[in-house]
Amino acid sequence: MKDNNVILGIELGSTRIKAVAIDERFKPTSSGNYTWASAYENGVWTYPLDEVWTGLKTALSRVDKRENVRAMGISGMMHGYLAFDADWNLLTPFRTWQNTITGPAAAELTALFGFNIPQRWSIAHLYQAVLNGEEHVPRVAHITTLAGYVHYMLTGVNAVGVGEASGMFPIDSRTLDYDGEMLRKFGALTESQPWSIRDVLPRVLPAGADAGCLTESGAALLDGLLSPGIPFAPAEGDAGTGMTATNAVAPRTGNVSAGTSIFSMVVLEKPLSRVYPEIDLVTTPTGAPVAMVHCNNCTNDTNAWAGVLKEAAELFGASPEPGELYTRLYEKSLEGEADCGGVTVCNYLSGEGVTHMDTGRPLVVRTPEARFTLANFFRAQLYATMATLKIGMDILASEGVAIDSLTGHGGLFKTPLVGQAFLAAACSAPVSCLDTAGEGGPYGMALLAAYRVWRAEGETLEAYLNNPVFAGVSGSTVQPDRETAAGFNAYMARYRALLDVERKAAEVL
Repeated sequence: MKDNNVILGIELGSTRIKAVAIDERFKPTSSGNYTWASAYENGVWTYPLDEVWTGLKTALSRVDKRENVRAMGISGMMHGYLAFDADWNLLTPFRTWQNTITGPAAAELTALFGFNIPQRWSIAHLYQAVLNGEEHVPRVAHITTLAGYVHYMLTGVNAVGVGEASGMFPIDSRTLDYDGEMLRKFGALTESQPWSIRDVLPRVLPAGADAGCLTESGAALLDGLLSPGIPFAPAEGDAGTGMTATNAVAPRTGNVSAGTSIFSMVVLEKPLSRVYPEIDLVTTPTGAPVAMVHCNNCTNDTNAWAGVLKEAAELFGASPEPGELYTRLYEKSLEGEADCGGVTVCNYLSGEGVTHMDTGRPLVVRTPEARFTLANFFRAQLYATMATLKIGMDILASEGVAIDSLTGHGGLFKTPLVGQAFLAAACSAPVSCLDTAGEGGPYGMALLAAYRVWRAEGETLEAYLNNPVFAGVSGSTVQPDRETAAGFNAYMARYRALLDVERKAAEVL
């Protein structure tokens, strides 16, 4: 007999496809994952959709008690462009959030809407394809995100959560639907096309809504690892699941997700005074307005340097485990000088929207008098992971956006206290890490699925997360340190100057 006490969250991230099961106490009980990576093909960052199903089945096969799943949900990397014809045949390879190939479209739509449309948003990709005169455009019947695609294939429901939708097209927080006036303006812009923008976008659903059930055909795609009939929560993006996993969905709260990319989400009390190209305006899974600072580059360059240092250790017969290597290097960075001794790093492997660069060239720069030690170098590496984020967070500070607390999650925070200390100094706010946030986005998706089936009538997501989900959950909090903050600001002065070098490097190398 089935106990139906397992809730399942799945997230298709940029480096891993991961499934996390939680129990009725909201504790992770088992998980499975599959490692994958984007490929740069014909000038586009992409993933093959066939690998989606390989990864899902691999991750699910490692989850215990699959026969007891009461509810589940799909999350994924936000934004990007998946375009299908009327029969759901893929029209062009998946274009991920990493791409910076939609500059003209993003600029024109931002001016038309009076609302920032970043290059990675789905609507920017669609309009850029229109501007390019791409062959597939007249045949577009559906566009969606990676999570939206998987959700549709498993349930037959072409809908996404409101937070995910807000990274496709602007949302009106009053109606919890796409902004009607902006839909009208875009329709006028594309009136020569044989489709309507309203028709090609997925439906929008708030957290807790009925988003369908696993169908027979969906279960077959998973080789029977799950049984048909399981209720689904609305598909959400990694930003929404990160907010949920860190209990940061109420005004004056925020979270920072840091891994391959880094982004902050700060729930707003009031609108910003003007449009900022560095700030996205998205929503929580319940449709509340959020200021998002999204940076494409975070730990990839740090990971590359850790690999080089591991090779150096192996020359002397040492073979450090990856976890121990990162822990030692992170902890060593705490011995570095507050301003990194004059060492400066730009970690751009790809383009960066916040600083308006279409491509990247990682750089390490020091003046002759800089103190180039391992501690200073690795501290500079970690500062670089959040330096671009700080540029956006400084804009929010200038707008008077109040932040009572930031919660960090993702690989940058796996070594206790180090990433927290540097982020607290960068953002001038206390930074917490919760013990339960280690599973990140898929854990947040599991919580949204639990909210779908276990909440009390009329209970808000904020109330549900406060109690019972996070009641009594422990963690650590680091307050901003004055000396570290001063050192980070000195580093940022050099970093901003280094961006001119970065632009030249991208031009000549």
